[in-house]
Amino acid sequence: MRTNRIRTTALAVTALAAALSLTACGGEDKAMGTKPAGSAETAAPAATSTDSTDNTAQPDAPKAGTPETQTVPAGGKHAGGNGKKPETVPDTKAAASIPACTPKNSTVKVSSVSRPINHLLLTVTNTGSTNCAAYYAPFLRFDGAQAVYPILDDSKPQAVVTLAPGEEAYAGIGLLGEPGQNEPVPSDSLGVIMVDKNNKSKGETTLKLPADTATDSLGFVTYWQSDVENALMY
Repeated sequence: MRTNRIRTTALAVTALAAALSLTACGGEDKAMGTKPAGSAETAAPAATSTDSTDNTAQPDAPKAGTPETQTVPAGGKHAGGNGKKPETVPDTKAAASIPACTPKNSTVKVSSVSRPINHLLLTVTNTGSTNCAAYYAPFLRFDGAQAVYPILDDSKPQAVVTLAPGEEAYAGIGLLGEPGQNEPVPSDSLGVIMVDKNNKSKGETTLKLPADTATDSLGFVTYWQSDVENALMY
């Protein structure tokens, strides 16, 4: 009987110890915040975006060399006019809807510059009541020559220069090539032909050139630019 009591007692102690152990584990799990797998409380929250990148559509970079998207670098100061920066219109369709600057809605003048040497500055001013666009480069004829003056392809901008009333655009004229390459020819007058979006003539203005102007076959004229610095950088 004593042996049976000992066994019974031992079994009871063992069962009690097991129960206490389970209770302790359960309490520890609760204290540590452990939750059963699959619980609704442990479901992953819905994904949310934390990307702060601006998704605003950016315009495509203008393509150089496309006639309707001739560019005009921004910046610089205007020499004269109302001091406003001309608007650049890189979009082909938008630019094509703007009428060209012509002798009917603008004036053109030519002036000498101290730097760079052997250069002149051509300035077109919008004298109309609405915007006009200075397309491409002006066609120049010195002293009524049949052939137009060479146009500097490297001066192509990236957007058409659009002028509000009173605003100006500029083109640089290189008069001579390297010294000694060609004999300079004196010139007295300059024909300036403005063109439309199709690079077609829209009328010619004849200007008197500064005294002692001389040109040769290696000179050039730039595309229309929005500031003097870009026009005279070549």
